[in-house]
Amino acid sequence: MGKFDGVLLVSDYDNTFQYTECALSGGGAAGVLPAPRRNLEAVERWIKEGGRFAIATGRALGAFRHQAEALPINVPIVVDNGGGIYDLVARRYVLRMLLPDSALEDLAAIESAFPGTSMELYLSDERIHALHPTERNVQHALLTGMNFQEIGSLDRAAVPVPLAKVLFIAEMPRLLHMRAFMADQGWGEKYEMIFSSDHLMELTARGADKGTMARKLKELTACHTMLCIGDHANDLPMLRAADWAFAPANAIAEVLQSGAEVVCHCLEGAVAEVIARAEAALPAEVHSSQQ
Repeated sequence: MGKFDGVLLVSDYDNTFQYTECALSGGGAAGVLPAPRRNLEAVERWIKEGGRFAIATGRALGAFRHQAEALPINVPIVVDNGGGIYDLVARRYVLRMLLPDSALEDLAAIESAFPGTSMELYLSDERIHALHPTERNVQHALLTGMNFQEIGSLDRAAVPVPLAKVLFIAEMPRLLHMRAFMADQGWGEKYEMIFSSDHLMELTARGADKGTMARKLKELTACHTMLCIGDHANDLPMLRAADWAFAPANAIAEVLQSGAEVVCHCLEGAVAEVIARAEAALPAEVHSSQQ
């Protein structure tokens, strides 16, 4: 038996496993530095010792498939910010939580209250429709490799339902007002509304978050211990679900103050440091948790 048999490590991707913030600031995919070699070597060692490794990303499957194929992943991954679990080997969704059909009408109400707000609508077949696209949408498309189709309205004839998720792109003050508006409509019963950067807010089905899906992964893989690492607000549900939670030094203040154990900056190989700490401490931790 390997040292990490029965242990699942789930990592966020952007700005946790690989630093991509510079791309959204104008550099596009060309501005993205390679994932630290230290991370890749550590994950390969982790798997060799019996550990399970997964990525939990806010990206849609089509925006992460290329990266996933280059990573040493040995269990299904979480995509769409918790909207689904996808098996890369079987090439199918293990679990998917789509937005209710009423989402289009709700989005129309948001558009009426906040005219001109940029929205990316992720269709269940992985296409993206963009309403009021801006330069940020272009940079996002360059980063993810997924092109979008511009639409002029939220008409059902233009946007097939159901949707996998919606991404709002705006400055934080506007996003905060939008979230307050949605809460005032009582939509907390239908949706998760969570920030994935200082200018991105994700809308997924109620219960569709990284924490829910990380717990499901732990169950699916029959692991007794789960380690999680993430840098932003959309990672907090996953960190709360973890038996041992970590945050890279570049994480936002809310994550750094969440009680997660802080490791080095993403650029320095944060996931590798998690594995190094696990190698030193996990046998005792696992032993005590099983008693």
